[in-house]
Order: sequence, then structure tokens, then C-alpha cells
Amino acid sequence: MPRFAANLSMMYVEHAFPDRFAAAAADGFTAVEYLFPYAHPAQQLRGLLAANGLRQVLFNAPPGDFESGERGIASLPGREAEFRDGFRRALHYAEVLDCPRVHVMAGIAEGAAQRADRIAVYRANLGWAAAEAAGAGIEVMIEPINQRDMPGYLLSFQDDAHRIVEEVGAPNLKVQLDLYHCQITEGDVTVRLRSDIPTGRVGHLQIAGVPDRHEPDSGELAIDHLLAVIDETGFDGWVGCEYRPAAGTSEGLGWMRGMRG
Repeated sequence: MPRFAANLSMMYVEHAFPDRFAAAAADGFTAVEYLFPYAHPAQQLRGLLAANGLRQVLFNAPPGDFESGERGIASLPGREAEFRDGFRRALHYAEVLDCPRVHVMAGIAEGAAQRADRIAVYRANLGWAAAEAAGAGIEVMIEPINQRDMPGYLLSFQDDAHRIVEEVGAPNLKVQLDLYHCQITEGDVTVRLRSDIPTGRVGHLQIAGVPDRHEPDSGELAIDHLLAVIDETGFDGWVGCEYRPAAGTSEGLGWMRGMRG
């Protein structure tokens, strides 16, 4: 059975953020992920993980001005120094939290004419970030995100992400395959799992129901089938539960309790 990590940015929002760690542990989770840790001191978060027997498995590097609509700066020309400063901050958190992977958001690309230039900046920044992270044994993740949820996002297709990983050529640069985004953008999720996981380029998975991003057993994805396919591939990483519960978080975990018997 896959190993599940609760996404504390979307789950347990009925609790204050520091209290979400205990709530996730009480429901049987042994690992967590979330979008950004930077509103809290790294040592405080480390204490919350330790107190609740949890592992931190993923968070995002600083994305620029998120409140103003920025969704990453790794592909923005002229922001390279800011990106590097932010990524160094992410590495500090990752080392304190013993977190093995950091997701780097690409950013919004306005207009097709910019795309080639933006991809070139993105590749260069990812190469630098992967080299910085390698010494700490940390993986750098890139994630295709659908255009319905994030219009204009630079990276939406799995093949594009895999091509960038191959072009950069860093062994610790990986693809974060979110089945929710993949289904909305291109579908054929079963074939994608079976083709991409064996390449070794997929470092993290995420799940949610489609189209509403509620529990993974809601909507059009046959989650039991897909989780069996993940097992079939031999994937030994984590599956992040990056969904918004339709009602209470604990009340909606029947899909996971059923798997565990």
C-alpha cells in the first residue's frame, strides 16, 4: 500500500496550523507536507513533527509574492538573485526539518512569445538549485499544474517536465506527479503512472478527487485502481493527500481507513 502524507495546507483547516500536526497523527498519518513553512520558525516546526511522530516529506521554495498572485519566480528573467536567496532559505528549513525534497514553482508565463526564454531561465535556475541541494541529499521537485486552477502557469504537461529534467541532467531533479492536475490537463493517468514511474524521474505523487479537489475517492478518478497501479510500479516514495475535504477532514478519511482494513 502506498505511504500517505497529509497536506496540512488543505487538510485539517478546522484547526490552527500548529494543531494540524497532532490531528494528522491522530488519524494515522506518519508524514506531512504543506505549501510553505516560512511563517513559522523552523525549530518550532521541527518540534511539532517530533512531538507527533511525523516526518516532513515536502514543501515549496519561496514563490515570490504569493498574495499578489505570483506562483513562483524560477522562470522569471531578472529575478535570479531573489530566487537563489529564497532557495537557500528553503534549504535551511529542509535541513532543520530533515525534509528530503523541495518543490520549485515555475511561475506564470504571460504570452507564448515568452515561453522559450522563460524555459531557458527555468532550466538554469533548476540546475543551480539541484547542485546546491545535492550536498544536503535533497531532491528538487518540479510539478506540472493545470491551467484551470492556475491560468498561465509555465509548466502543465508531464512530457514537458520530464524533458526539462532530462535536459538539466541532475540526478536529484525530479518530477512531482499530481494525479489531479494530470487528469485535468491530459488524462490517461494509468498509462502515465506505468510509463513515468519506472524512469526514476518521479520523486513524489499527489492525489485528489477530480473535478472538485475533494477526497480522492470522489469524482471521476478510480482511486483504488490507481493506488493499485502505483503499488504495481514499485514506487516507494510518498503520496501527498493534497485535497480540500468536502466536510470535516477526519470524517472524510473513509477511503484511507478502508485501505488499511
